[in-house]
Amino acid sequence: MTSPQSNRPLEVACPQCRKKVLWSEQNPYRPFCSKRCRLLDLGAWADESHRITGEPAMDEMDIDALLAQADRDGGLQ
Repeated sequence: MTSPQSNRPLEVACPQCRKKVLWSEQNPYRPFCSKRCRLLDLGAWADESHRITGEPAMDEMDIDALLAQADRDGGLQ
């Protein structure tokens, strides 16, 4: 038994402008509505306006300090 809605393509909101977009192979920019919105989103990631929350990554000085501490303590466990 299939519902009438299952035959319709999925419709999503463009992450950039919120315009409704059909999720289909005919849309090369999915989930975005256009190349412009896709590039705007990419630019936001590139200039670090968009971020994934979490702990900051360790830089080389932190890693060197951690390894030095492990050497002093007798190695990593």
